[in-house]
Amino acid sequence: MTYDWPTLLPLIFAGLMGLAILIYVILDGFDLGIGILFAAADDHEQDTMIAAIGPFWDANETWLVLAVGLLLVAFPLAHGTILSALYIPVFVLLVGLILRGVAFDFRAKVPAGSKHRWNRIFFLGSAVASLAQGYMLGVYVLGLDVGLGGIAFGALVALCLSAAYAAMGSAWLIYKTEGELQKKAVRWLRTALVLAALGMVAVSLATPFASPRIFDKWFLFPEILYLSPLPILSALLFVWLWRQTFHLPKPNDRHALTPFLTLAAIFALGFAGLAWSFYPFVVPDKLTIWQAASAPESLIVILVGVVVVLPIIIFYSFYAYRVFGGKATDLTYD
Repeated sequence: MTYDWPTLLPLIFAGLMGLAILIYVILDGFDLGIGILFAAADDHEQDTMIAAIGPFWDANETWLVLAVGLLLVAFPLAHGTILSALYIPVFVLLVGLILRGVAFDFRAKVPAGSKHRWNRIFFLGSAVASLAQGYMLGVYVLGLDVGLGGIAFGALVALCLSAAYAAMGSAWLIYKTEGELQKKAVRWLRTALVLAALGMVAVSLATPFASPRIFDKWFLFPEILYLSPLPILSALLFVWLWRQTFHLPKPNDRHALTPFLTLAAIFALGFAGLAWSFYPFVVPDKLTIWQAASAPESLIVILVGVVVVLPIIIFYSFYAYRVFGGKATDLTYD
């Protein structure tokens, strides 16, 4: 393959879109997970959990906007095909995100007697958004199959991705909190890890059987040797992290960030496996990256904008996480 600009530009944008999706899943995954964990926390713990995500959650969702924006402007044919097939779950996702945003602010402004209602809405919005994302992933893995099998598999992945988000939320709370809530977060992580592992196994087993092309990419020799480190390393990290939950929290809060970083690595390995499975298709077995891409002239103009905007987003994200680092304190509103 000759790597001229018409060939390289779609690859660059596919890489940027994949990076944005991965960062979104890791970052917004932990605050969606904390919203799911609201159902198992008391009032004071819920306030501390909100304080643990308050400075970050808006910025985390920027990566979703970036990913969808890149899909629209760089791969318009794929955007139309994917969102048409997933119109209802996308609508449900947006409803969930809206409910979260409204509840996040209203719970701080309403009288104390109404706060429980908005806490429940925050949980509901987080759960709905997580389930919708998991369902869309399951349907996408099966080639946008919206038949009975696709719906059933989408529902399974929806539950398991929600568990993975709950694990991310638990890991973030281990890093950001202390005392009894931190100990609770360790127990939540231990449970969520089991369900998250089952979900990753389900996706990993289903993906190669979604099409003969993907099966050949994973199970023919020598590809099976090159790719075997991905599932093996993921399994080892899951087992190691699960065993670590019996030793957390450690004295002086050592290694409090390790569970979150380990889960981020697991997500990255899983994403790498999916990317390899579907490459070079952006719509499974229907549209390749190059078939779905905009004209090279348009991509060059868009790339100039991305080169300006992306460093700003990255800088702001690092700056926010640095400024608001440390343990979450008691939540107060002026």
